[in-house]
Parts: sequence; C-alpha cells; structure tokens
Amino acid sequence: MGFGQALSGLASSASNLDIIGNNIANSGTVGFKSSTGTFADIYANAAVGLGTQLTGVVQNFNTGTLANTGNPYDLAVDGPTGFFRVQDPAGIIKYTRNGQFLPDSAGFLTNVQGDRLTAYALDGITLVPVRVPTGNISPRATQDLTGETPVVYGLTSRVNLNANEPVSAAWALDLDDGPASGSFSHSLPVNVYDSQGNSHQLLQYFSKTADNAWKVYYVGTDTDGKYFDAGEMELSFTAAGLLKLSDPPADAEYLGEVKMLSAQLGNGVDDLSFKIDYRDSTQFGGSFNYNFSQTGYQTGEFASMSFDPDGAIKANYTNGQTATIANLVLADFTNVAGLKAVGGNSWVETTASGQPVLGTPSANGMSAIASMVVEESNVDLSKELVNLIIAQRTYQANSQTIKTQDQILQSLINLR
Repeated sequence: MGFGQALSGLASSASNLDIIGNNIANSGTVGFKSSTGTFADIYANAAVGLGTQLTGVVQNFNTGTLANTGNPYDLAVDGPTGFFRVQDPAGIIKYTRNGQFLPDSAGFLTNVQGDRLTAYALDGITLVPVRVPTGNISPRATQDLTGETPVVYGLTSRVNLNANEPVSAAWALDLDDGPASGSFSHSLPVNVYDSQGNSHQLLQYFSKTADNAWKVYYVGTDTDGKYFDAGEMELSFTAAGLLKLSDPPADAEYLGEVKMLSAQLGNGVDDLSFKIDYRDSTQFGGSFNYNFSQTGYQTGEFASMSFDPDGAIKANYTNGQTATIANLVLADFTNVAGLKAVGGNSWVETTASGQPVLGTPSANGMSAIASMVVEESNVDLSKELVNLIIAQRTYQANSQTIKTQDQILQSLINLR
C-alpha cells in the first residue's frame, strides 16, 4: 500500500485552498475576477487510480457590481463585453476591468501600476494615451444666432398680446437715448462675441408694422455708450401663425443679417457679421417668449473632464463649452478564458485568447461606459466560505488516509 494517492490529494487540496483563499483575499479588490481550480484523476495501467492533480485555474469573468465613487476619473465597463486597454511604462499592452484612474504628473490617466489608459484620437484610428487637457479653449466669434422653437408673437397684439392693440409707432432710434417709446412691442438682449472673445450686447426690437407683419431692428452700443443701427429684418406670417416662406424658401425670408463694425466694438477686433435664423418663428396668441442658441463664446479655462456612455472623452470649460478630445477604446477577445493574468488585475493576450478586437463603447457589441463608478470584485464571499470549509474537510480526509496507511504499515512491521 502506498501513500501517493493521499499525498496527491493533500497537494490538490492545498492548491484549492490557495485558490479559494486568494478569492477571499481579493473580495474587496476593484475589478478582480474570481478563480476556480480544475482537477483530474491520475490513472496508470492499473485498476486502482494514483490520485488527483490540479490541471488548471479557470477565471470567472462575470460582471461585478458597480459602486459609486464620485471620482470623475473612475470608470467601469457597464456590461460583460470589453476591457480597458492600458499600456505600461515598458510599452506592453495590458487589459483590465479595473477603472481606477488618476492623472499622473504629466497629466496622463494612469492606474496604480503606472499603466496609461488608451483611447482613439479624433481621427478614430490612432491609439493614444488619454491626457487631461491643461490649456484654455480659444474664443470664437459669433457666426450664427438661432431663434429656437417656439418663438411666439401675438397675432395682433402689442402689450400682453391683446388683439385690440394698435400697431407700433414708426421706428426711430436716437443715438443717445435709444429707440423711441412706442416704436416697438418687445425687446430682447443677447450677448454675442467678437474675434477676441469679448462679449457685446445686441438688442433686438420687435415692432409690429401690420397684421401678420413685423420688423426686427438690431441695435448695439459702441465704446462710448452710443447706440448704433446694426441692421433690420422683416417677418411675415400666415393667418395660421406660421412664418410665410416660399418653396424653396429664400434666405432673406428667415435670415436676419447683423453687422457690427470694428470701430463700434473697439479693442482692435474684426468686424462682427452674422445672421439670425428665424425659420421656426411663429405668431400665435400666447405670451411672447424666445430662446437663443449661438456659436460664439469667450475664452474658457479647463474645468473638468467627463466620459459619455459611448466613450466620448470630453473637456469641459468655464465658458460652458465642451470639446471632445478622444474616444475611449475597449477590447474584447474570442476566448477571454485564454487571457493570461499578470497581476494588478490585468491580463495580456495569448494564443488561446486570440487577438483583441477593438471598438468604442456602446457600438458593435461592446458594453457602455459608466463614469464615477468602479466595478467591484465578482467574488461571492458566502460561496467561497462554503468552498473553504469543503476544501478544509477534503484536506483533513486526505490526512486521515495517510494516518490510516501509516497504522497499517506499523501493523505489518510489528508482525513476527
């Protein structure tokens, strides 16, 4: 009688205890994936087996629970498909589900091992490390100014959109005092921006000239506080309250042209010329209201970085502007179980895993990205504690086998 079977059982049980212990130890490790040992029996050319052996360690890549952190640089793959692609200081490409990143001294987003998160550049082809921007966003002069739906004017009203109100008096602009009283029904101020990002106020005065007909007068103020004429626009409406347009519509029917000269704006800036789009304007009996969007803005300082679910990495500036600086890349594999663990919750590709398939989040089967959260370990602690008890009992049983065999051997030695 030999001790080989029991010894192999002890060795396999010890390996199983190591695997379970590692799972338990990493139950609080972000992005950790639990493992399970696989075992096989050993047979020779005899009816009695020779014991057991560890044949491999299989990792469970099921998704862990997402936990909020509040850190704007923390990320998680919100689903089963995809790994973050990172590059270590030696240039080795690794893959991880641990999305704990912070800017390093050079502004690159790195994990605690110093591996840099990578993304697609704006060309959608080149892979680059993600870097937090540090500069300002340059100003942009106003080029378009759109009156967003709905812009509502009273059908025949002037004050409180009363249908019995008369049309406005003749338009008159005094360079010192501004428009004459009664020559307009409503005024709308809006800030526009010159080539250096300086803000200027443009005043729009809406004057009713007849039923279903309005004029918009554009007025600015120069560096001396004097009013100046910056253009005008006629708006005609149908009886149903819609802007009267030809088919196809001519630009002059819905585009108001504004021109503010450099001499009026000061500071040596370029002339400011742009158009206001009124194509969605309406004339109903409701209250007067207006919404604006425009393309101009002043200089803005970098304020924060954010990540969209589709992987767009955006820089947010103090002037309210947002710029996409890169697009996060995810990697997937034909056989994720074939990846080789290299520590730090990272893996590298192998022949068994196949080459990585790269893509952007929320596209072509890739999972979405969640920001300010991390993926917790997928270890089921209750299950692992039960497995620990079973493994311990198995180890003890194999120890008992050795003890029994020792007793039998002693009995043989004591035979006379």
